[in-house]
Amino acid sequence: MATYEQALQLVQLLEAELIQRERDIRIHNAFYRGDHPLKFASDEFAKFHGDRYRDFSDNWTQVVADSPVERMTVTGFQASGETDADEDLWKVWQVNGLDADSQLGFLGSVVNARSFVLVWGDPADPDMPVVTFEDPSQCVIAYEPGSRRLRRAALKRWQDGGEDFATLYLADEVWKFSRPHLTTDGDKSPQMEDVDEALKKWRPRELVDEPNPQPNPMGVVPMVELPNKPSLAADPISDVGGVIAMQNAINLLWAQLFTASDYASFPQRVIMGAERPVIPKLNAEGEVIGVQPVDIEKFAVDRVMMFNGRDVRIGEWQAANLTMYTGMIEVAVGHLAAQTRTPQHYLIGKMANLSADALLAAETGLVQRVQEKQTWSGQALREMARLIALARGEDDKAQAMRSGRVLWKDAESRSHAQLADALLKLKQLGFPFKWLALKYGLTPTEVADVMAMRLEELEADPVTELTRQIGGGPPTLGNEEPPGLDELPDEGEESAA
Repeated sequence: MATYEQALQLVQLLEAELIQRERDIRIHNAFYRGDHPLKFASDEFAKFHGDRYRDFSDNWTQVVADSPVERMTVTGFQASGETDADEDLWKVWQVNGLDADSQLGFLGSVVNARSFVLVWGDPADPDMPVVTFEDPSQCVIAYEPGSRRLRRAALKRWQDGGEDFATLYLADEVWKFSRPHLTTDGDKSPQMEDVDEALKKWRPRELVDEPNPQPNPMGVVPMVELPNKPSLAADPISDVGGVIAMQNAINLLWAQLFTASDYASFPQRVIMGAERPVIPKLNAEGEVIGVQPVDIEKFAVDRVMMFNGRDVRIGEWQAANLTMYTGMIEVAVGHLAAQTRTPQHYLIGKMANLSADALLAAETGLVQRVQEKQTWSGQALREMARLIALARGEDDKAQAMRSGRVLWKDAESRSHAQLADALLKLKQLGFPFKWLALKYGLTPTEVADVMAMRLEELEADPVTELTRQIGGGPPTLGNEEPPGLDELPDEGEESAA
């Protein structure tokens, strides 16, 4: 049991870690959305053209981040010692809308190096815990010294209206705090700043219908972290962080290309050895009182210009070769593809006469990247499933899920013809139908429905269905009674004509 002072100190320490992470999270989210400030430009270029390209970005960052997430689909959970997926865990997953929210969690992990999932019981429905994926800007977990898995405490901090809220999760209890939300104002007097500093201190949240602190019946910290590219000693790594520098270079190349296109994409002509044409300037009586220069724009419209003089010459500057810029951009995008293991056809969009095998080979890096993320996210989701079982009071299932597994949709993208051909060959090797149905991409719930449909077909016409499966035996004729299973010919035995 923690005292109020200990709980408050933990909140302050964890909040300080959140504040430290905010800068990177803000930058990564901005780049994912396409909010890219123009970098690497000279001072002169930025001065004259910075505002022109302020809202422009050639956003490859989003493609790099989305490409693995679109292939990360959870299809079920299987406890240790079981051959079928757990129906209760899948029901909790579906009721909480995690088919969609899990994609947000995976994307948050890819973009910001980590995301979180929180599990808590619902007093109104003890069999249906509340499971939510949480943003990394709001949550942080403290681990036991020397461990990457044993959770000591977790904090969720968020703003709602004019207040900040914080919930501290410990293994045996939960503390809830709040404080006024104050904005920074540099015009405040020192006295008012002292008042604001006093108001910023966390205070226990006043709750009418529940104690504060309240006991944690689960006995463990109910928040789990989904890391992206974790390491033994350092923090997880964002997929976006390594793309930012090349993304800035690509944006600058486009800005320079557009500027060159505006000024030098057409041949430019220059007239030498001639004075600027002038016309007489007349007064109201028609008398010449001077001359005035001819409007050059009129010549551009009329496409006719006359010059007097013996030494008049017309020179020409050739148009700039802009393919140099597009070539450099293609090289930069190719570097992005290699560094992030994103298939070239995701970025360049050029696909010509590619065979199915060549396409699979081109996506090998992405498939491996997805499978790596499934490994790390799968550990966190397996722990999430254990927390769900604990919240439901199912200690045996929680123990079994410690060594259970998460079921994923196949990360490899293949045509239906290729997949069906592969599954048919596996069927001939003896793989069971239920396993093949899962490999086809059906969820365990859909497999159960298909198995029920097959049973209905078998009950309606057992001979035709069984002989079709066995690969021999004629159909029944007339009103003959269908033979029992023991009367069907053995495999390899010729059936009577």
